[in-house]
Amino acid sequence: MTTDRDRPWHGVTVATALPLTDDLSIDLDGYAAHCRGLLDGGCDGVVPNGSLGEYQTLTPRERARVVETAVAAVGGDRVMPGVAAYGATEARRWAEQAREAGCGAVMLLPPTVYRADERAVVEHYREVAAAGLPVVAYNNPHDTRVDLTPHLLARLYGEGLIVAVKEFSGDVRRAYRIAELAPGLDLLAGADDVLLELAVAGAVGWVAGFPNALPGPCAALYRAAVAGDLATALPLYRALHPLLRWDSATVFVQAVKLSMDLAGLRGGPCRPPRLPLSPEQETAVREATLRALTVTGALTVTGEGTEKEGR
Repeated sequence: MTTDRDRPWHGVTVATALPLTDDLSIDLDGYAAHCRGLLDGGCDGVVPNGSLGEYQTLTPRERARVVETAVAAVGGDRVMPGVAAYGATEARRWAEQAREAGCGAVMLLPPTVYRADERAVVEHYREVAAAGLPVVAYNNPHDTRVDLTPHLLARLYGEGLIVAVKEFSGDVRRAYRIAELAPGLDLLAGADDVLLELAVAGAVGWVAGFPNALPGPCAALYRAAVAGDLATALPLYRALHPLLRWDSATVFVQAVKLSMDLAGLRGGPCRPPRLPLSPEQETAVREATLRALTVTGALTVTGEGTEKEGR
């Protein structure tokens, strides 16, 4: 591991998928094993209760237990839970729960559902920062309809409210503007399919989706990318990209879970309102996953399916 544990947002932090049983209850033992397996596979930390963890469908007790399970499995200095909520009061409560559980940082969207203006966004982050943990901002204007522009990020950073940003806008040009306006604000790749571009631009972390299914190859890709080893990174990125781009699709949770199943890990079903992939989507994800597994050597593909190869 190369991550500075005083900054748990550095390195490959995996937005963890949540294993569910056939009756859609949480398999907490399976989740703990998954968190440990990600670190054993070369990743640096986990992000429970992100969108990939289907936090919107969890009860408050379930959401708390997911955080507690992750901390017990890998240690709080490797856990950065998502604390997104409709408003700052609830988000702060989740940040306080993360602090009490022993987590090292939290990741925070702007207010969800409500389209907040700049003043409301700043106060949202101010309230959650008061919980006392480092806050990583999460910019996902596609879902929240609130854009944490480079100027707004610079303001949040200048007021001491955030330490980093998970950038999911898809506009890789922003990396340079953020660096100009807010030197010292850590940039994290937020979408799997722009990892290489943001690593070249100076990202110091990757809040990632598809390491859930391919932790070793994805960790190797990240290490090569941030080291500037394009001879290693670019061929691997090309091989993985047909799969990585599903991280930016509406059905990304279902896609990641199917990839996990194909890799011999437990992905399983999703809770409503997410439905299973359409036949066309399933075929595309299956083909991209098996191709990635074959190219990276994680699995040997046979005519009847896949089999593990000493992992």
